[in-house]
Amino acid sequence: MRVLLVVNTTASSVTARTRIVIGKALDADHDLRVVETSRRGHATRLARGAAVDGYDVVVVLAGDGTLNEAADGLVGTETALAALPGGSTNVLARTMGIPMDPVEATGQLLDALDRRAFRKVGVGSVSGRRFLFHAGLGFDAAVISQVERRGWLKRYLAHPVFVAAAFDTWARHYDRTTPSMRLELPGETIDGCYFVIISNTTPYTYLGHRPIEVAPEAALDRPLTITAFRSLSAYLLLRGAASALTTGRFVRKSSKLVHRQNVESFSVIGTRPFPYQVDGDHLGDADRLDVTYEADALKLLVP
Repeated sequence: MRVLLVVNTTASSVTARTRIVIGKALDADHDLRVVETSRRGHATRLARGAAVDGYDVVVVLAGDGTLNEAADGLVGTETALAALPGGSTNVLARTMGIPMDPVEATGQLLDALDRRAFRKVGVGSVSGRRFLFHAGLGFDAAVISQVERRGWLKRYLAHPVFVAAAFDTWARHYDRTTPSMRLELPGETIDGCYFVIISNTTPYTYLGHRPIEVAPEAALDRPLTITAFRSLSAYLLLRGAASALTTGRFVRKSSKLVHRQNVESFSVIGTRPFPYQVDGDHLGDADRLDVTYEADALKLLVP
C-alpha cells in the first residue's frame, strides 16, 4: 500500500529513535513517504494532498490535535486515517484500544494493514471544522487556552498542567456569573448554558490512566450527544468530575445538566463571544456555531 507517515516532532512522545524504528517497520512492506508538520494546520494540507495523490493510508504519529487536522483533510475521501499515539493523552487511539507505546502500536497497525481493517465512521463538524471524539464550548476551551500558554510544561507534565489550569481558569479566567450560550435544536431551545460538551465517542478524555466518561452512549457510528452545564458552581464541577471518573450517574442525573442524544444538527448562539475547541485544539472565540453530524464521512484503520 502507499502510506504517508505524518510526524509531529514536537509531540510529547515522539523521539528521533521512535520515528526511525516506525519508519523502517512501515517501509519494509509498504510504499512509504515520511513528512513532518511544521505549523498549525499543516497536517490538514498534507493529508488532503495525500488523498489527491492516491495514497491508501495516512498514518499520524502525533497527538490528538495533529490527528484532528489530518482527519479534517481526509473527510469525504477514500484515503484512510491511522493513529499512532505520539501525544500526552491520545484519546481516540486509546478509545480504539491502540497501545500507548508507539512502537508496539506500529505492530498492531501493520497487522491491521495486512487485514485491510478499514471502517467508515461518522465525525462531528463545528462550523466546518471536523472533530473525532469531542468538541467543547465555553469552560473547557478556556482551560485549553490556558494550557496552550504553558506549552513547554505540557510536553512533560500534561495532566497536572491541565488540572492546575482548570482550577486557575475557574477562579480567575472565566465568567461564572452569566451564561454565555443557548442551544437551538430542532423543536427545542436550551437557554442558560455556561459550558457544553459535544461527544462523538466516549470517553471525553483521560486523566492519567482513568477515562472520564461524560456520555457513555456516544459512539462513532451514531449521531452526537450533547451535555450542557447550566451552572459552573464548584460543587457541580467537582461532583461532575468525580462522577465522570466513576459511575457517571451524577453527570447524567443532575438537574443542572442537560443531556440530548442522537443529535444530527443544532446551533449555538452566544450572548457574548465564547471560546471553543475540537479534539483538544483551541480554535478561538465565536458568537455562533453550527454543529452537524456527518455519517460515514471518514475511512479509519482500526485494530
